[in-house]
Amino acid sequence: MTTDLNDRVAFVTGGGSGIGEATALLLAERGAHVVVTGRRRDPLDAVVERIHTAGGRGEARVVDVSDEAGFVAALEQVAEQHGRLDILVNNAMAFNWGPLEEMTTEQWHENFTTTVDGTFWGTRTALSLMKARGGAIINLASICGELGTAWMAGYSASKAAVINFSRAAAAEGAAHGVRVNVVVPAVVETPATEGMLADDATRRSTEKLIPMGRVGRPEELAAAIAFLASDDASYITGATLPVDGGRGAVLITAID
Repeated sequence: MTTDLNDRVAFVTGGGSGIGEATALLLAERGAHVVVTGRRRDPLDAVVERIHTAGGRGEARVVDVSDEAGFVAALEQVAEQHGRLDILVNNAMAFNWGPLEEMTTEQWHENFTTTVDGTFWGTRTALSLMKARGGAIINLASICGELGTAWMAGYSASKAAVINFSRAAAAEGAAHGVRVNVVVPAVVETPATEGMLADDATRRSTEKLIPMGRVGRPEELAAAIAFLASDDASYITGATLPVDGGRGAVLITAID
């Protein structure tokens, strides 16, 4: 077992399932003390139990990243309790979808509250907490933030904002040894995509768009996040790393 993150303190939002869960498990496996957060207690406790069973260290905290005061307080409490904050993974997101012409202003803003505002609040707070010793912030975007996607205008705009916000944050954090990077998934097999991928025809049509011919696994995203959190990525900041099976690299894929 690699223990390159030994004794580091990591804070993972949206950690109760999917990419967040896989990330929390891997960071703990590699030696970090992982604070697993989300809005529902039961999934968080289940993830922490898996961490403990595997011999790792972790704790669960109910945190809603769309609540600025609560999110900021949780980060500050963790840093005070453990004497440090080394890794922040801004994974939590929320979105709605539908035709642009039918989208209300309220629905438009709903796409930003968790994804953009939460990423801003988390990054701003972590920058302040990490200044003394450095650290790594990894923000989750989406291929929808780089390519236009019908019926996903609000979500696409919010993820595009995360990408460029992270570049600006990287520029400001670099002098203090705080690295800020972005991981960009395409379609990943998580509870959020379970319904879509359960339909065989939809799954096949989705996989045809991906050069590697399959959707991603949460563990593959977690591996990229853990790399960016580690000292192996010590000279990488402001980067946008696609983990998408090649989907973002092509205009069209082969037609069979």
